[in-house]
Amino acid sequence: MEMNASYTSLVAVGDSFTEGMSDLLPDGSYRGWADLLAARLAAREPDFRYANLAVRGKLIGQIATDQAPVAAAMGADVVTLVGGLNDTLRPKVDMGRVRGHLEEAVGLLAPSCKQLVLMRSPARNGPVMERFRPRMEELFALLEELASRHGALLVDLYGAPALADPRLWDVDRLHLTAEGHRRVAEAVWQALGLPAEEDWRTPLPPSAPPGWAARRTEDVRFARRHLLPWIGRRLTGRSSGDGRPSKRPELLPYGSSPLS
Repeated sequence: MEMNASYTSLVAVGDSFTEGMSDLLPDGSYRGWADLLAARLAAREPDFRYANLAVRGKLIGQIATDQAPVAAAMGADVVTLVGGLNDTLRPKVDMGRVRGHLEEAVGLLAPSCKQLVLMRSPARNGPVMERFRPRMEELFALLEELASRHGALLVDLYGAPALADPRLWDVDRLHLTAEGHRRVAEAVWQALGLPAEEDWRTPLPPSAPPGWAARRTEDVRFARRHLLPWIGRRLTGRSSGDGRPSKRPELLPYGSSPLS
């Protein structure tokens, strides 16, 4: 990777992780690592352009069919693709189909841009995630293979213990906090060959763990507000992103309205 490289455009493709949940802004919208990365790249390039096609809840087949062709046609310098994790969290998943859709998306995007970026997504520890971890690691091994085959960058967030810290995860235990997204933006920034501002892998300062009663109260709140509705959507085939448009569907100068 060329150090201190120059990039004039970015297209982000994916699901809720790339949409920016749960980096909530005062107006109720989400920011997230891709928006943060775009802001930093735009500070280096006055005519920088940015699109974010990500929609929460999307499976890799939907990303490959609906987002990848649109992103490829934009001809951006940098394209980021993060997807497949939602598939691994379903009650049943055909990993062969996941492989096929990922190969399709990467094969389309890699030659369309100056640099394709893939990621091994972060994952916090916990009993719910342990059930799905073998599928996740199968997905991440495939991403490593595809990155090598297509000359893509692979940002390894899964291998960073600091990002497993529960303090970097929202109360839904599925999405990163603002600090977590900020660290992901720094990780991608460095992978693109740009000068580091910090070590994004640095652990948070130690803190006293919450007591037993506080943990149980939080577990009950999490189950009621997030886990049970999430399970219900999985069992009925519904998605939190059904009918929702991309957050920034056009490749526009950074700072322009995404809907203009």
